[in-house]
Amino acid sequence: MSRFGGKPPMGRDRVRLSTTEKQAAVAAAKDQKPEFDNDKLLNLLRSAKSELQGMRLIHMHLSLLRDKDPSSQMIVRTIIQELASKASYLQSFNISNGDVIILYKGLKLTGVTDVCQKVEQIFLAKTTLIGANPYKEFSLYSIMELALNFINVIRFIEELQANETGDHSNETKPPITLEEMAKLERSMQMFDLSPFLFNQAIANIGRNAEEDMAYFELYISIKLLQERLCPDYDITANKWLFNYFTANLDQSVLRALNHGLSFMRGRRIGININLSTVISTGFVKFDERLPLDFRGQVVLEISKGDLIENLSLFNEVVEFAQDRRYQIAVDGLNPFWVTNFDLEYLNADYAKIFWSNDMLEMDPTFEKYFMERIQEQDRCKFILARCDSVSSLVYANKVGITMVQGRAVDNILRKGVSVREAIAHAKVA
Repeated sequence: MSRFGGKPPMGRDRVRLSTTEKQAAVAAAKDQKPEFDNDKLLNLLRSAKSELQGMRLIHMHLSLLRDKDPSSQMIVRTIIQELASKASYLQSFNISNGDVIILYKGLKLTGVTDVCQKVEQIFLAKTTLIGANPYKEFSLYSIMELALNFINVIRFIEELQANETGDHSNETKPPITLEEMAKLERSMQMFDLSPFLFNQAIANIGRNAEEDMAYFELYISIKLLQERLCPDYDITANKWLFNYFTANLDQSVLRALNHGLSFMRGRRIGININLSTVISTGFVKFDERLPLDFRGQVVLEISKGDLIENLSLFNEVVEFAQDRRYQIAVDGLNPFWVTNFDLEYLNADYAKIFWSNDMLEMDPTFEKYFMERIQEQDRCKFILARCDSVSSLVYANKVGITMVQGRAVDNILRKGVSVREAIAHAKVA
């Protein structure tokens, strides 16, 4: 029997207690800390490492809720039970910082995502998140392949064991309010965004690539923009207001690009954009004014979260993009999503995976499957983004990813060196 099946608790001998003893036991129980499952989860993971294949993990980041609810862990576990009858295995763990971690097998990703979104909507209807979760996402939940994130989860629990504060007192700015967002929106309509508009190269490292650069991603530095226009508030803290902000930011970027793309002449460009923006009148104006030599040279980068939440709209955007000769990049993926998304079916031209050092510790069986999925995609090209070290570039080359982006790429290009040559030299060294 699988170790994940668990064992029933040991039986107890019946002992008669006097009334005084019962009262003392109740009083002692009230003084004790709540029981958490940190040790239970750690022991389970350590004892069953060889059985992780096919196991997935849901991490509910309840500790990031601004207004804590003592019953939140129970609420989550009750809702998650909707999945239990359909799963071949499902077990929930209350973590000492207030989070809930669920291990499961045998469930479709769409069904799991629906339930997680339901949980998120319930909590975020009452309060907000105080910041990004440990995986750099502004989401109450994360869904992961356990084989890929095994070390990550172990470290997370061990750090909690070593430091049981669960304290988020390092937050320095309050989340932006509706009133402040309205002020920011008015400011952006009159503000020159050009000093905050940057471009970053996506370099080709494949042997058969005709050009050294695939395209250049244009982006606004939200951090710098916040410091300039809204220094007293955290724009990213409230997920819904942040989405609203990025939609307005899209329109500002389109207006800036309408004034001229001469600074990017001769280069293919990528634009981070919300799905809702692509069907807006602002984008129609941008499309009408797009110089002829840029037609077919623009990539629309759509975030994974936007795609999941608005799949039908994504399909509409793909049809529009094909008609108007734009290409589509799905942004913000990790190996788990690569193995669960059919990117060919989604008609994506590019898929951008965010680099993490944990990819170096990937389970060999899962890594093989990950590499096979990359090779299976005939039309969709993969980009390893946020590469901050030479080891990340070497890893991209190893698994068959033919494009790279990040600080490590920028540093190499500043020296006038080919990224391909730098990787080849690193492999030899």
